[in-house]
Amino acid sequence: MLTGCASVAIDENFAEVERFAREQTGSEVRWLRSDPEREAMRTEVDRLLAQPLAIDDAVRIALGYSPAFQSLLAEAAVASADATGSARIGNPVFTFERLFRSGAEGRELDIGRSLGISLFDLLFLPARLEQAEFRQQQTRLQSSIALLSTVTEVRQAWVDAVAARQVAHYREEVATAAGTAAELARRMQATGNFSRLQRAREQALAAEETANLIRARQNATAAREALIQRLGLTPSQAQALRLPDQLPALPEAPIDEATAGAALLDNRLDVRIARTDLERTAKSLGLTQVTSVVNGLHVAGVRNSETGESSQRGFEVELPLPLFDFGDAARAGSEARYLSAFNRTLEVANNASSQVRVAYEGYRSAYDLARHYRSEVVPLRQNITEESVLQYNGMLIGVFELLAAARSQSASAVQAIEAERDFWRAEAALKASLLGQPIAPLSLQSGASPAEAGGGH
Repeated sequence: MLTGCASVAIDENFAEVERFAREQTGSEVRWLRSDPEREAMRTEVDRLLAQPLAIDDAVRIALGYSPAFQSLLAEAAVASADATGSARIGNPVFTFERLFRSGAEGRELDIGRSLGISLFDLLFLPARLEQAEFRQQQTRLQSSIALLSTVTEVRQAWVDAVAARQVAHYREEVATAAGTAAELARRMQATGNFSRLQRAREQALAAEETANLIRARQNATAAREALIQRLGLTPSQAQALRLPDQLPALPEAPIDEATAGAALLDNRLDVRIARTDLERTAKSLGLTQVTSVVNGLHVAGVRNSETGESSQRGFEVELPLPLFDFGDAARAGSEARYLSAFNRTLEVANNASSQVRVAYEGYRSAYDLARHYRSEVVPLRQNITEESVLQYNGMLIGVFELLAAARSQSASAVQAIEAERDFWRAEAALKASLLGQPIAPLSLQSGASPAEAGGGH
């Protein structure tokens, strides 16, 4: 009872993770510790999968159902129990000896009994309790980091899956248009109205778009399966999973830099973990100064009984003598560990602001690019297609020019989807970075220009 109950510490740590999840992600964490709880959550997941899965529902499933996250919660409970156990004093040691001695007066019996406890453990119990509390704090922070990482990965996986599905749809439109142009070119060559070169150009374009379609479909399948793995769905649940037809609309305005920069450095989980580790190391450094010289002190009450003699009562003290190990190696190692923790804390604190700046720059660039495609590129391509239809109806251009305009419009739509995908991924990364879970910086790829064949009259 001196060091508390392990189950209480585990529950307190889980409550802290629950609070963090509600405040920072708006989601509930569930720890499934019994078959009825697992069955109830399975029913809840089936209900969520009965409709197209929204991104918030995907996070909800991951934090309450995914076996991978449930394993993380269990591992956190193990770490919490170990921290509680590390502060407990050793159990008392009972020693019993029974000795016979034969002499001139017959056989004599000696019985010795002792009950001892480590006085060293008792003396340093407050320090050990303090170290255990540091470990509990680290467990809570590490659990929050794991939760934040899970949420970010699920959000990005959902974005990838929905975007890949959209891209595959538009790639199919482009491939269909290219195939139509290739078939028309074949017929026109057969009637002598098209050269072999013109037909070959259209066929090559159709072949390239078919390859793009195959890749897009494979990417959509892979992205869907990646999301399924993040959610921990069973095969039957994976079969039932449906995704929205498109990504959410872009926000009217991005998060401004002042708001992003207002996030307090002290709120970042990685900074708090580093500082907690530094405090723990500093406390253990003082403890090592003593334990490196004297690392044990046992005291025991003794009672001896001997045949024909009155009982003996007293105590014994056991104290290791530092004759061969003076503790200099332990002290040097402890000091080096403190220096390492100190510099690691400085590194984390110095990098935190830079990581936020990088994440925000990626977020803002992705937003500007996605908005540019939606407000400029896509409308322009649509206008070109509409004008091409008018010119085709007026017999000013041929069918190949019209098909090329349609292909270009679909290709620009693909680029817009990819830009929006990058934005939503960057937003998830920014939120994670603000809380202390840096994500690899976003790399914006240059969009390929829509291919156009050189057909015509």
